[in-house]
Amino acid sequence: MTLYIKNMVCDRCIMVVKQQLENSGFRIISITLGSAVVQPEPDAVQISSISSSLKLLGFELIDNEKDRVVQRIKDLIIEKIHHSDLADSHLSFSDYLSDRVHKDYTYLSRMFSESEDTTIEKYIIQQKIEKVKELLEYGELNMNEIAWKMGYSSSAHLSAQFKSITGFTPSQFKVSGQRQRKAIDKI
Repeated sequence: MTLYIKNMVCDRCIMVVKQQLENSGFRIISITLGSAVVQPEPDAVQISSISSSLKLLGFELIDNEKDRVVQRIKDLIIEKIHHSDLADSHLSFSDYLSDRVHKDYTYLSRMFSESEDTTIEKYIIQQKIEKVKELLEYGELNMNEIAWKMGYSSSAHLSAQFKSITGFTPSQFKVSGQRQRKAIDKI
């Protein structure tokens, strides 16, 4: 049985959920951001127990199709932005999401907006800005390198978008000492 799980945003989340499910007596067939295939199939009482134990850890079981699709979109965006390199990919998120979810992008966009009160495009920008904040804090890359790594056409484009979202230029953010990063799952 596939369990769909909200708020899984990193490899550590996968590890925690896997451990919790194994501790509950289930064998993990596969686990990725947002889902886990387990055996044997849990009954209603076990589902309730799994739901309660995951909720204590900040996760939630997703039980309807619309929420599953929206969470899948989020997981794909997070995976692409935070766990891969966007440089030179010339990635069209609309094509990427449509291909991976196997649904028309217009449908996905409408469903996402209705559920999240924001657009997919704004969600992508928010995720990118959080990743840029992280890269700025590390201090290992300059602005041109960050812009290239994040798939921006220029550091000027990145800087303008960063300022419109945060109110700071990247350099102001870096020297301000105010590390106002958001958790990925809170965006």
